[in-house]
Parts: sequence; C-alpha cells; structure tokens
Amino acid sequence: MNPIARPLVPAALSLLLLSACGGGDQPQGAPPPPEVGVVMIQPAVVPVQMDLVGRLAPFRSADVRARVPGVLQKRVYEEGSDVREGQVLFQIEPSQLQAATGQAQAALAATQASYANAKVAADRARQLAPQKFVSQSDLDNAEAAERSAAAAVKQAQAALANARINQGYATVRAPISGRAGKQQVTEGALVGEGTATLLTTVDQIDPLYVNFSLGVTELQQIRSTRTNQGATEVQVILPDGTPYAHAGTMDFAGDVVDPATGAIALRARVPNPDKTLLPGTYVTLKATLGQQPNAFRVPQAALQRDAAGAYLLVVGSDGKVVRKDVIADRQQGPDWIVSKGLAPGDRVIVSGLQRAQPGQPVKAVPADAKANAEAKAPAAPAKG
Repeated sequence: MNPIARPLVPAALSLLLLSACGGGDQPQGAPPPPEVGVVMIQPAVVPVQMDLVGRLAPFRSADVRARVPGVLQKRVYEEGSDVREGQVLFQIEPSQLQAATGQAQAALAATQASYANAKVAADRARQLAPQKFVSQSDLDNAEAAERSAAAAVKQAQAALANARINQGYATVRAPISGRAGKQQVTEGALVGEGTATLLTTVDQIDPLYVNFSLGVTELQQIRSTRTNQGATEVQVILPDGTPYAHAGTMDFAGDVVDPATGAIALRARVPNPDKTLLPGTYVTLKATLGQQPNAFRVPQAALQRDAAGAYLLVVGSDGKVVRKDVIADRQQGPDWIVSKGLAPGDRVIVSGLQRAQPGQPVKAVPADAKANAEAKAPAAPAKG
C-alpha cells in the first residue's frame, strides 16, 4: 500500500462515522394535524320551550251549601266519588219547609176567594151604573177593590212559588258534575241558620287547569326572539320523568306583573280523562311558547365562554380553526339555541376542543364517526 494513502483510511472512516451519527440532527417531518369531531349546523325553526313548575287546579270548583235552615238528616253520596250534576248529595229535614208551603197555599186560596168576591161586586156595579142605580163613586171603589184583589192573588202565587223553591232546597243536589269531597257537617247538625253552611265541595277534574308563572325578564327574552306565534303547547312531566300522555294548551296569559314575585301568571288546560292527575299537585312543565325561525341548535359541549362572551370553534374552508363569537339565547334540552354568529353549513367543533387552536389546521371528521371509532378502539394492554 502506498504509504501516503495509509493515513487517509482512518480519516475516511471517521468521516463516515460522523456522517452516520449526525443524521439524527436533520429536521424531522411536521406532525399531522389533530383530529376533531364536528357537526354541520343548519338554521331551522326551533320551538321556544321552557322548563317550568306549575300547580294543578280543578277546571271548576263548586261549594255545596245549605240554602235553607234545618237539621241535616243524611248524606246520600259516597265521599270521594264522582257525582253527576243534579245528583242528590244531602237531605235536610223538610217539615218546617213543608209547613211554610202549606201556609202559602192557604194564603193563595184566601186571596183567590177575595178576588172572586171583588170581581162579582165590580161586575154588578158595572151592570147597574148605566141605569144610575149606583153612583160613579161606588163603581170606582168596586173596580179598585177588584184590582187590589187581583194583585193580592199574584203576590200569594209568588209567595207559594218561593215556598216550594225553599222546600226543594231541602234536597241538596250537586251543582256540577265532578268529584265530591269530604262531608263538612255531620248528620244531626243545624245548618243554614243565618249563613249558608258549607256541606262539601265538588271539583271537576277533567280537564284540569295548570297554573304557573313566568318572570318578566324571561318573557321579554321570548318576545324578542319569537317572531312566529305558533302553537302554545304545555307538556306535563310525571314524577317518574315520563311525559303525560295528553298535552295541554295555553288558554290564559296575564298582563299584570305581580309586585311580590315580579312574574306574570299563565294558565294552561290539560285533559285528564283517566283522572290520574289530581288538583293541588305540583308538576314539571315543558311549555312550548312559540316558534323561533332561523335559529341554530348547537350541542352543549361545543359552546365555550371567556371574558369576551360565548364563542364556538369552527373549521373553515381551508381546514383551519376559526373562532366565532355567538349569541346563545337559552339552553333547551341537550343543545344551546344560537340566534347570531353562525352561518349555514358551519362545521362546529364538538370534540377534541383541547387540541383545536384558532388559526391552526385540524382534521375534521363527523362527530358521530369519531365517537364510534373511539368506542371500537381496543384498550391498551396493561403493563406487567
């Protein structure tokens, strides 16, 4: 070997080793953009719904009272049962009322007899007056007596009718159809003396009213967002969380604010054919107070807030994250209702938000597909 070339061999080997070791200092390729789950948002007509608390009340409630004095003889109905209008509920001892009716009948008979005598006298005077057998004064007196007797008959007839009405009140009947309540007075008690004694109450519970209230601030918010009146439906939620089978409709909205609560009274009518709902019960309501057009439903997980307000992260057409400040009107079910700040077709990020930064590229996949992929991914093996 050439003695001059011998020292070059180690040098060449050193260069090769340095080249091999220095390969790790070369710049690596950029990591792939993070994957985020998105939903495409489109405007729609959204019902204006609110969760409220109300109290059920009977559709009609009538107090059954003793309208004439007497001793309560017996209760005819079964407490807590359904009764029909006109059904007998109580019986008041009627002997005094029967006697009053008899007196009125006798008084009517007496006035009718007096009227008959007065009429005969007046007829006789009218026949004799042309021949001057009676004076004009006597004729006038006879006719006046006839008219007075006729008026007395009518008065006696009215008194008899009133006595018969009072006698009929001894049989206490249901004023409306509904469910009769507990007996308030026991048999043998004197009722109707001076005041109309309360005997029981009959409540009509099909349908039912549900009374609730709405704050002025909430009402103004609804009015500002609602441009289409739409249906005003009320859904009762049962204690077990299931919706009641029959939806109700709003039938009254007050126009005066209660100064004690700052709320406005509202009322809805709910069918109750099976009598499963009971008056006085507090229930949860899902009230549909109208329709809001051009609104966006956004999943709750997507909406974020900071000092500037509510915002959403959206994947732009260039694949980069864009922040959009929005106006979220209210929370409705699992979504936020957004009225301003979004455009039709926006791809809103709902998962992977911690990896999304405004201005940075991301890989957008449908949120459902991403959730399914994560659910099917095998679990990492446990380390021994």
